[in-house]
Amino acid sequence: MTSIGIGEIQKNTSIFSHLSEPLEIVDKRKKQKLAMVYPIKHHSKVDSLAGKYKDQVTKTDLSIEEIKEKALKEAFGEKYGLSS
Repeated sequence: MTSIGIGEIQKNTSIFSHLSEPLEIVDKRKKQKLAMVYPIKHHSKVDSLAGKYKDQVTKTDLSIEEIKEKALKEAFGEKYGLSS
């Protein structure tokens, strides 16, 4: 874990773009810990939510709103016997 002061961040903000380990931001005059910054680990939400079915998930060009609308229509169709 790296410790850094506020002044150093103001001089060099690119520290955040190349972050590989947790960063502790401190106020060196008051000797206080102000914040902890953790690097982002990019991963697909689809893969983490799909679990063992992630290989069966098909990619689509539809927006999330269109997908919700389609799912809602199918649910109402099943529940109330509507045909689309």
